[in-house]
Amino acid sequence: MTKIMMVDDDKLVTELLQKLLKADGFDTVAVNDSSKAIEFAKSEMPDLFLLDLMMPQPDGFRLCRMLREEPLFISTPIIIVTALDDSDSRAVAFGAGATDYLTKPFHPGELKDKILEALES
Repeated sequence: MTKIMMVDDDKLVTELLQKLLKADGFDTVAVNDSSKAIEFAKSEMPDLFLLDLMMPQPDGFRLCRMLREEPLFISTPIIIVTALDDSDSRAVAFGAGATDYLTKPFHPGELKDKILEALES
């Protein structure tokens, strides 16, 4: 089963995402403290990451870079899921190593499509 790790400081968001993704047949784990995300990821070894951008340190941009610097996750897909809908944020996220970018609010089917597409590439 595909394991997805979501990192968002808002517990309500991670709870909602977990329900949506479990309904689609994914195994999920959530981290609500971005400073603990790398160590948690090393123990869980997810197949894909969902990252928020607006979090306390490290923010999602920095966390994305940190994941890409970690040999274990250099090629693990990272989808940014954020309320930031400006072109600068998108550019910085992709520059940090993001695989895809999805803005909140979104249609649940759109998230599933992006996940499946990222896993296939």
